[in-house]
Amino acid sequence: MNQYLQLKIAGRAWQIGYADLSIIVLSILYLVGIFGLTLPIHPDFALLTPVNLLISLGLVLFFHPEWSQKTFLFLGLCYLMGFGAELFGVQTGLLFGDYEYGPVLGPKLLGTPYMIGINWILLAYASGVLVNQLLAGKSKWLKAILGASIMVLLDIFIEPVAIEYDFWTWQGRSTPPLHNFIGWWIIAFFVHSIFQALQGHIKNKVGIALLILQFIFFITLNTV
Repeated sequence: MNQYLQLKIAGRAWQIGYADLSIIVLSILYLVGIFGLTLPIHPDFALLTPVNLLISLGLVLFFHPEWSQKTFLFLGLCYLMGFGAELFGVQTGLLFGDYEYGPVLGPKLLGTPYMIGINWILLAYASGVLVNQLLAGKSKWLKAILGASIMVLLDIFIEPVAIEYDFWTWQGRSTPPLHNFIGWWIIAFFVHSIFQALQGHIKNKVGIALLILQFIFFITLNTV
């Protein structure tokens, strides 16, 4: 397949890689998200979050370089572990603390949005390919530790935004408890251990760009 889109502008030929074009699309998507949430465009703008997640994951996985049974196994296990951990957390309060989801992430099973499993796949894959790039040839355990730590770092920026826009709320408190981040790290470490076992050699620059955009998105919303 041709890796480039051929354009002709003002009589001059241009070409842009499809991966680069996808990064541009994602950048526009997240920029629109920032303006949509911070400006009084529509009170229900946040309800488009599931669409954003699905488009983001679709574009990232479109450029996954090596589809195999191991890829599908990782995606399935990641969804089940992420969704299962959240379901357990919501029902018991033991893993992350006492919290409940609002309407933003869409339909739920026993109080847990189906979409949260998609979010786990997106963040685990994106942080996983970044770690593969940064620590190529290093220990899989070291890569899993760094991957889990990156996800927790991002969650620190996600939490205030999620609370403000009713993604979820913490019962009896305005900020998450410390063991939320500990629980997140533990689950993320297991997910990244699986990623390293099954996809430890995979590189995907669209996934890396998506993770960077996530950091920019949530840091910006924390400061405006």
